[in-house]
Amino acid sequence: MKQIKLGLPKGSLENATLELFARSGWKISVNPRSYFPTIDDEEISCTMIRAQEMSRYVEKGTLDAGITGRDWILENESQVAVVSDLIYSKVSLRPARWVLVVRNDSPVQRVEDLKGKKVATELVNFTRKFFASRGIEVEVEFSWGATEAKVAEGLVDAIVEVTETGTTIRAHGLRIVEELMTSNPQFIANQEAWKDSWKRTKMEQIALLLQGALQAEGMVGLKMNVPAACLERVVSLLPSLNAPTISNLYQKDWFAVETVVAEKVVREIIPRLRDAGAEGIIEYSLNKVI
Repeated sequence: MKQIKLGLPKGSLENATLELFARSGWKISVNPRSYFPTIDDEEISCTMIRAQEMSRYVEKGTLDAGITGRDWILENESQVAVVSDLIYSKVSLRPARWVLVVRNDSPVQRVEDLKGKKVATELVNFTRKFFASRGIEVEVEFSWGATEAKVAEGLVDAIVEVTETGTTIRAHGLRIVEELMTSNPQFIANQEAWKDSWKRTKMEQIALLLQGALQAEGMVGLKMNVPAACLERVVSLLPSLNAPTISNLYQKDWFAVETVVAEKVVREIIPRLRDAGAEGIIEYSLNKVI
């Protein structure tokens, strides 16, 4: 039986990725003592890999496909095919920012002020290229962790660190000088595997359903019954992806109306729909929107 070898990110992206696959229709079971999760799809075999290393294994062909951040693809200079971007509201899959950070009391106000200084980061290759593109000579060293502490204690002059909101950076008495890059998770493929028609079709299927689950995030379905005399007024209140679905009720001068709306507007719109004449209003959750 043909299979694709799929890399799943171990670490900060892990839980959000497993949840996304579950909403997309795949059940993945992870044994904390094993790097090889089981999945209820005989055409997929899974391996847990750190996101920082994923693109290297996909590029080499050890894995056919995987999920990792755009930042690590750039850091590793990996030649891979990007099948799909994966962005949604869950914390671990939201876009992240790599930023240049100094202490609050640092005299550094702009990137050029770091000429001849020392910068620590986990993203060494990218950071070196960034400063080189600006023509600024700096010493870039690898940080194994606790990167904020290095600049807070004066061990380095600045750091390049990842953040979403900047809250942790501010809490350490630090400030952002400049944003260097925005990164988001990506579903990537090995170049040769992407040329294989069977593997490509399977990966496109995965990407389609993952995107469907992402599109459904924050959306709900609404169903209701509406008398003909109130139909135009009710429909005018309905935001939707496209026009709502409307069908006649059997042997009645009533219509069934169904649509998809943002969950955040439901609490406002349901009372207005009722006042406009809608009855039997049902709200239901969505797994995928394609």
